[in-house]
Amino acid sequence: MSNNIKCCELFERIDEIQKEYVNFLGDICKIESPTDYKEGVDKCGKYIIDKAVERGWKIAVQKQEISGDAICITMNPDAKGEPVCYSGHIDTVHAVGLFGENPVRIEGDRLYGPGAVDCKGGIAASFCAMAALEDVGFTSRPVKLIIQSDEENGSRFSNKTTVDFMEQSAKGCIAFLNTEKFFPGKSTCLRKGIVKYRFEIEGKAIHASKCFEGASAVCEAAYKIIELEKMKDKEGLTCNCGLINGGTSENTVPEKCVFTADIRFPDADAMNKADKFVREIAVKSFVDGTKCTVTQASMRVAMPKSEANLKLLEKINDIFSENDIPTLEAVFSFGGSDAADMTTRGITCLDSFGIEGENAHKINEYAIISSIAESAKRLAAIAYCI
Repeated sequence: MSNNIKCCELFERIDEIQKEYVNFLGDICKIESPTDYKEGVDKCGKYIIDKAVERGWKIAVQKQEISGDAICITMNPDAKGEPVCYSGHIDTVHAVGLFGENPVRIEGDRLYGPGAVDCKGGIAASFCAMAALEDVGFTSRPVKLIIQSDEENGSRFSNKTTVDFMEQSAKGCIAFLNTEKFFPGKSTCLRKGIVKYRFEIEGKAIHASKCFEGASAVCEAAYKIIELEKMKDKEGLTCNCGLINGGTSENTVPEKCVFTADIRFPDADAMNKADKFVREIAVKSFVDGTKCTVTQASMRVAMPKSEANLKLLEKINDIFSENDIPTLEAVFSFGGSDAADMTTRGITCLDSFGIEGENAHKINEYAIISSIAESAKRLAAIAYCI
């Protein structure tokens, strides 16, 4: 079989329908869907389901009480070949209304909106790839789009059951391609894990005029944060204490203070080292009269080196070379994603197969419109040729 000829037809079809998927991305970005807003996440999911139903694709939904519902859409469900899975998440970090009354705007080759590149753009590209595959008559294997609903908080709201659903949906697949932001020439094969600790400090409140008789919970927190923030090894452990709440008034010694530490780790040994250090800092009192309790708020595993993943990348690079697509090198990322969970659960997985863009998690987040078709071509070529 001449993959070049077939992929040329496939790529031509993607070029023909790409504008539809720019509109698709704009529509799902207009549906604001922060992780803690189930109504919005489910509304976004329903939009995608309705589009899949129009094509007659199979739909599976995992209902959730707190999180949005997780979804698996399957094209060619009865095909005998090993499935290829695309994956992305529709929840965002942006509060409803943060982007204004009209959350989506287009300026040149940029589409601005909540979740545009993280990670709704990857879902739009995945859907475009599946549509093009179907339009050129591809029936050799099932192609799945697995939609995660609470990725941004590490699947805390669902108690990781959405991740379980992803694993179950991907069983037996030949390739699982997570569509986080694409970095030209690169594919993420290793990721740091993320563990978050909640520190709760109690002190002794008293009027500021007698502060020497009190015990400041905020001051104790400050000492602990300074120690924790010393973890700044780019390739190893890092810590960011980005959220703190304490005190009741300017003229009262604060009795309580709560803060969260976000710690990134490259492997299990580093995670254990961080956990030991955190608990030592929690027990140690820098301010007499204070005490502290610490709890692990959430944890995302690291994405370890996997020979199966690296062999998949080699195979994909062969496909790309045959079809005039730039090849990819394996890289390490400091952020977490569902690809780490899939890898540790034995699913052959690569990450960063989404679209290009910038400013994820920021008010000026945007997707590069032309990269939607480019991403769809990469995804479609893999499903067809692998």
